[in-house]
Amino acid sequence: MAKIKSWEVSEKFWEKVAPLIPAPERDPNKTYKRKAGGGKKPMNPRQVFEAILYVLRTGCQWKALPKERFGSPSAIHTHFMRWMRAGFFLSLWRAGLAEYDEMEGIAWRWQSIDGAMTKAPLAQESVGRNPTDRGQKRQQTTCSSGRTWCPLFDSRNRSKQTRRESA
Repeated sequence: MAKIKSWEVSEKFWEKVAPLIPAPERDPNKTYKRKAGGGKKPMNPRQVFEAILYVLRTGCQWKALPKERFGSPSAIHTHFMRWMRAGFFLSLWRAGLAEYDEMEGIAWRWQSIDGAMTKAPLAQESVGRNPTDRGQKRQQTTCSSGRTWCPLFDSRNRSKQTRRESA
């Protein structure tokens, strides 16, 4: 069996997903110039579903979808929004939970969740320097005492003139 990519849909999985996809509906309150079925042929729902999975798995933007593979990114996003409003993804989630419950069993009485909010350990290597750090950091002159900042007058001997007066 050939290994498929993480966003490609196998035949077995598609058989379970296809019945859940909402059928396209025409708005009865809107007047259309063309008859139903006229115009450009609709996109293949499987191709649209694979494109949505591609965005979810890779994290790319909708406009960055490969047109050669999936077609128009804006059309795919339109399908995504329509399917979301129709409750497709919620029904898909519920069907997946029900199937997993049949296979493995879910302990519904006891659940826990865990998480961590930390910086990604490899983020610096993959993204590079911070783009807001454009120039050299300004070095402050040090005082004779070794501190990086000095007041205008020496607190120990106030009778002597200050740096401002000597300049």
